[in-house]
Amino acid sequence: MTSPRIERAIVSVSDKTGLTDFARGLVAAGIEVFASGGSRRHLEGMGIPVREVAAYTGFPELMDGRLKTLHPKIHGGILCRRDRPDDLAAMVELGIVPFELVVVNLYPFEQTIARGGVSVEEAIEQVDIGGPTLVRGAAKNHAFVTIACQPAQYGPILQQIQSTGKTTTVLRRELAGAAFAHTAAYDTAIARYFATIQEGGTADAQFPENLSLTLRRKTTLRYGENPHQTATLYAAVDASPHSLVRAEKLHGKELSYNNLLDLDSALALARSLPTPGVAVLKHNNPCGAATAASIGKAMRQAWEGDPLSAFGSVLGFNVPVDAAAAEFLAEPDRFVEAIIAPDFTPEAFQILTTKPKWKANVRLLKIGQIEPGCGGIELRQISGGMLCQTADDLPEDEAEWRVVSDAQPTDELLATLRLAWAVCRHVKSNAIVLVKNQALVGVGAGQMSRVDSVEISIGKAGDRARGAVLASDAFFPFDDSIHRAAAAGIAAIIQPGGSRRDAEVIAACNQHRLPMIFTGRRHFRH
Repeated sequence: MTSPRIERAIVSVSDKTGLTDFARGLVAAGIEVFASGGSRRHLEGMGIPVREVAAYTGFPELMDGRLKTLHPKIHGGILCRRDRPDDLAAMVELGIVPFELVVVNLYPFEQTIARGGVSVEEAIEQVDIGGPTLVRGAAKNHAFVTIACQPAQYGPILQQIQSTGKTTTVLRRELAGAAFAHTAAYDTAIARYFATIQEGGTADAQFPENLSLTLRRKTTLRYGENPHQTATLYAAVDASPHSLVRAEKLHGKELSYNNLLDLDSALALARSLPTPGVAVLKHNNPCGAATAASIGKAMRQAWEGDPLSAFGSVLGFNVPVDAAAAEFLAEPDRFVEAIIAPDFTPEAFQILTTKPKWKANVRLLKIGQIEPGCGGIELRQISGGMLCQTADDLPEDEAEWRVVSDAQPTDELLATLRLAWAVCRHVKSNAIVLVKNQALVGVGAGQMSRVDSVEISIGKAGDRARGAVLASDAFFPFDDSIHRAAAAGIAAIIQPGGSRRDAEVIAACNQHRLPMIFTGRRHFRH
């Protein structure tokens, strides 16, 4: 069957963006517009002729507008199959007119609950019933009906109507798919909200029986991890305004897939550092991190943790980047791919975008605020499914820490051990980090043997290992790593404990008069 000419439209929208111009265009094209509630009042206020839905159905709006469009004379006009004589006969018999265009968007449920402090009753009032029914009915019958559920769709629809008086099958099918995705996302947001307000019963608010996700395409990336892979960035609809996907890019080239992975890790580590602090990330592992009295000094110390690896790195700041930090980065033979920070001072921004040779390439991202970890849900894809866990980003509970060696750490060593332990949880297992003077000086990451990670971290630190502290993300299965650390001049050790050979490991520390803390908590990062 050929595409039907559009003669009538029904309008019921919460978001009035672009509606006035769209409706004027429809009326100019000879289309009769029906509307209900606020949409009718808005259009009439703009001087646009409109037929009231209640006058057409003969049934008034009820219950403060909860019941407006749920009527056979509305849905019959949408669901009628124009190639079925029996459908057409029923319409004539019951006085139903066909609607070829449905313009509907839904109550602002997500925007309402995002405000914070909203009562359950207020949230429930923003659960749309009639709107999704109209959208789904029009999308189902897209062979004959055009559905517009987002203001961005008005332009293409109106363009085709003005050209031919109708829309193409290709456009209607595209709009139908978008409509079903729209209502699915809407229902997902409601389901997720209800999971958070359960009080007792068998429902598990953290890990519900069915986990629904709504992700919206934010941008198509140049490629994935490698040039032969295609990639896209999707953003969670309820992502925090201070999350990476919401960060404002102030300068530089497009972000790559690998940039985003490194920036996410840099942001996570920066959150864990005392302020002012800087994290230097390379291939999703920290190669530098430091905290100091000023962000400029912290930047210098973080870079000097491993200058070779820091070239081409990604940086995370937990305070605004200032001129001193920018001047350091602008010195010859330094290059960074991207920087994420709460903000950039005007001086720092000018330095980073004008002084270095790489000024045109560096991506500068403003996140606005560094949020503390909250133990939220973390997802990871595996073949055929998802792993789901609470994020390992909550503050450390030092009440669980125990000094298990005869030697006690000094206050100065304890402060350095805290920083080492904060950095350690962001390194791929098996993870060993060395910290000295509140700066990372050696990292051993991703090794199958813990003693190999110890060797790598000591090798990276060189002479700086003497007097540094060592953090291990999991227990030492043998005492060999302790003897190697002592030989390198390590001053103190922090680890979770829990090995069957803990007694041997403690004995090795006592032999070398090494202070050692058991935290009681492991921080594997696979």
